[in-house]
Amino acid sequence: MAKKKTTTTAPAGRSSTLDSALDRAIAQIEKQYGAGSIMKMDESNIARVAGISTGALSLDIALGGRGVPRGRVCEFFGPESSGKTTLALHVLANAQRNGGVVAFIDAEHALDTTWARKLGVDISSLLVSQPDTGEQALDIAEMLIKSNAVDVIVVDSVAALVPQAEMQGEMGQSHVGLQARLMSQALRKLTGAINKSRCCLIFINQIRMKIGVMFGNPETTPGGNALKFYSSVRLDIRRIQTLKDTQGQA
Repeated sequence: MAKKKTTTTAPAGRSSTLDSALDRAIAQIEKQYGAGSIMKMDESNIARVAGISTGALSLDIALGGRGVPRGRVCEFFGPESSGKTTLALHVLANAQRNGGVVAFIDAEHALDTTWARKLGVDISSLLVSQPDTGEQALDIAEMLIKSNAVDVIVVDSVAALVPQAEMQGEMGQSHVGLQARLMSQALRKLTGAINKSRCCLIFINQIRMKIGVMFGNPETTPGGNALKFYSSVRLDIRRIQTLKDTQGQA
């Protein structure tokens, strides 16, 4: 008995009515918001994200082979004296070697220019700001980003971004959630501008312990959850061991 031959019909293609409706919608969007506000992925360079080397080849490879990405927010966090600022200064030095303009917002008021110079940072062309409040620090960062002339901005550190209300308040007065709200509002405003300017914004952060945690990791970072959400790269930096010379000196 001969087998019955089965035939399959291909699904019908998109109708020209749908395509013309889509073209009209795209034309209206570009008319209202400008050319390039919407496009096909192969028509833009969104997927090709450039980077800035960290100075460590193995770390660059771990970050996708390009280092820290341009046009993105990054967070370096870890315990004290673990090398967070040192790594950020290496990024600044590499950006300067490639002809870039870099800025360091020193909220902790503790930048060691001698150490920065030893790491290769050109101090004479480094833009440094030591703001009094968190609002001032983030306003300065916003102005630099929107200038489209700065390649890397380092904010050291999130924990030192004191809200103005807390600065003007009395010692011991409770200010619940002010810093988290400040960071959330700032990152909502800055993310789009950072992407357009191709600037890399690096936040250095500290570690705090959550009280009463019985299971899981009790460590957390100050500044709320907004920075965790908006960061494309979060580097947890720890000190594993101390390097010593042949005489056993650190």
